[in-house]
Amino acid sequence: DGQGRTVDFRNTVIIMTSNLGTEFVKRGGALGFVPSRDEEAIADHKRIEKAIRDTFRPEFINRIDEIIIFNPLSQEQVAQIVDLQMQQIAERLGEQGVVVELTQAARLWLAAEGFDPQYGARPLRRALQHYVESPLSVKLLKGAFKRGDIVEVDSDGEQIIFVKRDEGNYLIPTDADNPADADVDSTN
Repeated sequence: DGQGRTVDFRNTVIIMTSNLGTEFVKRGGALGFVPSRDEEAIADHKRIEKAIRDTFRPEFINRIDEIIIFNPLSQEQVAQIVDLQMQQIAERLGEQGVVVELTQAARLWLAAEGFDPQYGARPLRRALQHYVESPLSVKLLKGAFKRGDIVEVDSDGEQIIFVKRDEGNYLIPTDADNPADADVDSTN
């Protein structure tokens, strides 16, 4: 280590990741665990293996026990990742007494918005922060939502909107470009 001590790596698993070869699997999207058996997928795997050999020296590749190539994620799998990350957001807001529920429309909109063919679901976290967490935080600070409120995260197809489902269904659209300037509109 950095202190001059010897580190024992005998019982260690080191996992390295790379986007090498993602240009060969763009048609399906990101990389994931879905098995694919068609001839094009086999050809993609061969092209990826060639990209690995062209990029890394043989001495390095020979020290790697296993190379796993991931297959494209489906839109539904990306939506499941949205569910997992929204669950974390909901738990944090639950600590403040605010219940957050995600509609199917918002789920699919966020999955599409947070997905990048080259980087997969990695940008999803930033999308959730930009379209949900930041605008919702601003609205909480401005008093649009309070302890005991149920906030429904929905989409109108172009943006994320927040619906307060407690006292009279107040519709509160977000301004995705500048969440801090989003106005609070009440409609009954």
